[in-house]
Amino acid sequence: MSDAAGSTPAVLDEIASQPDCWRRAAAIAADAARALPADGERVAVVGCGTSWFMAQSYAARREAAGKGVTDAFAASEMPLTREYDRLVAISRSGTTTEVLELLHQLPPSVPSVLLTGIHDAPMAPLAGDTIVLDFADERSVVQTRFATTALALLRASLGEDLTAAADDAATAIAEPLPLPVDSTEQVTFLGRGWTVGLANEAALKCREAATFWTESYPAMEYRHGPISITGPNRATWVFGIPPEGLAAQVADTGGTFVESGLDPMADLVRAQRFAIAVATHRGQDPDHPRHLTRSVILNP
Repeated sequence: MSDAAGSTPAVLDEIASQPDCWRRAAAIAADAARALPADGERVAVVGCGTSWFMAQSYAARREAAGKGVTDAFAASEMPLTREYDRLVAISRSGTTTEVLELLHQLPPSVPSVLLTGIHDAPMAPLAGDTIVLDFADERSVVQTRFATTALALLRASLGEDLTAAADDAATAIAEPLPLPVDSTEQVTFLGRGWTVGLANEAALKCREAATFWTESYPAMEYRHGPISITGPNRATWVFGIPPEGLAAQVADTGGTFVESGLDPMADLVRAQRFAIAVATHRGQDPDHPRHLTRSVILNP
């Protein structure tokens, strides 16, 4: 598969490397634990774009595991008047303006940790601790492996064994795509609990890489209106266990229902592959989507 210039997109290699990246993240989780939230702490997790969606997934996963209250915010929207015991910031580039500004404004009494892809990140001096996942950094503007590797580290820090998830990711890379790229005109991604963030990220990946029409919702909300857009050549893709009866309702509309027995984070890998395949089919460069840069740095 090649981009419009005839070369293989870097993002394909980055997607394919995710099983190994997750295993490496799991291996360093114990050493990183001292900087990450302790059980019982009240935690805020922030990011922008893809990093925000990983924050959503981690927050829901941590709280469901009984580890403590965990809220996820877009960095620009975190309420500084709310009290937290620790802040976790996710930023691949370590330069994103909104995260920098938040760290500047954070009360000194709140410990913070930054997950980033580069050494000497400009925002690192503002964070109490920094965890560098340089082995997961990317050349492509579109985030894939850094985001999932950050989430893998955070999941491992909750005590999860990611062996099966990494194996599932390898399966997700090798198996055929669940939807045709030439005739699918729209996809709605759904999730429940921690997989809502994954659904949001899958939808973003298709929009930014391929300018492809996608939406995302909590799965139980889909029947409260959004199902009306479903029909022939359109799909509903669910991360995790779907609500009872939903597959039949989608079938009744003429739409395609996509689900998987894979770990939901591995199923996100399938969605990443789908996004890149659609972009390539349309003659677009998925490494450099229009209007996007590796990091959003706003003028003063």
